[in-house]
Amino acid sequence: MRDPSEGLPGQELRTARMPGHWLLARLGKRVLRPGGRGLTRRLLDGLSIARDDRVVEFAPGLGHTAKALLKRKPRQYIGVERDADAVRWARARLPVSQSVDVIEATADATGLPDASADVALGEAILSLAPPAQKRAMVQEAYRVLRPGGRYGIHELLLVPDDLAETERRRIAADLSQAIHVGARPLTRTEWTGLLGEGGFRIAAVHHAPMRLLEARRMLADEGLLGSLRFCRNLLRDREALRRVLEMRRVFRLHRRNLSAVAIVGIKD
Repeated sequence: MRDPSEGLPGQELRTARMPGHWLLARLGKRVLRPGGRGLTRRLLDGLSIARDDRVVEFAPGLGHTAKALLKRKPRQYIGVERDADAVRWARARLPVSQSVDVIEATADATGLPDASADVALGEAILSLAPPAQKRAMVQEAYRVLRPGGRYGIHELLLVPDDLAETERRRIAADLSQAIHVGARPLTRTEWTGLLGEGGFRIAAVHHAPMRLLEARRMLADEGLLGSLRFCRNLLRDREALRRVLEMRRVFRLHRRNLSAVAIVGIKD
């Protein structure tokens, strides 16, 4: 039987060094967004995707959101992935069609034409980018959207808005060490400000707890069979178990100051 994780990005890396999101994916976790399946659904609802829309998704990852999005039957879907393995993974799991494609490019330089999309979205990508790259990604979304186009994000959220700088730095450092990827979440005011500075009018803001590795969220996101499969794989790999427990420890340590946010902006 074919390994369901075969071809995942980062598979050549040792478990101890693999980025956290790809480690979870290798273990069988398919929903990797901070606010879970529920917040993604609210984001898609807020984007009001219609049959004549052309949609661009930045970093579709495992393709979970892409599949949910395609059920809304947009005219065109283009995923933008910087990793060649991730492009192959996504292409293999999405419908083969002239209206569906995944291209290898970066979210801040897609190469797509100006004003060529009606909807653009990205999840759990801006949180991992430094400030200048965050701005560049938002500017790229603005460029590829037509006037009136909608831009949606689903990201890690720092709370409260006036969180002390020392605490922000500690959270970012702890997250980065646990997931082996730089993590730079923002507050609600900073996220809406980032989109506002990029030219977007804020149309909707939604929140959800950040409970990625808690049992109730796992069941809601993965279902019973998926959750059992994840636990079975986890118990078979001692190094993976150590890393996942460390990630959960950090998430719990900062649970009062970590949340998830989904924002929809309009290009006027």
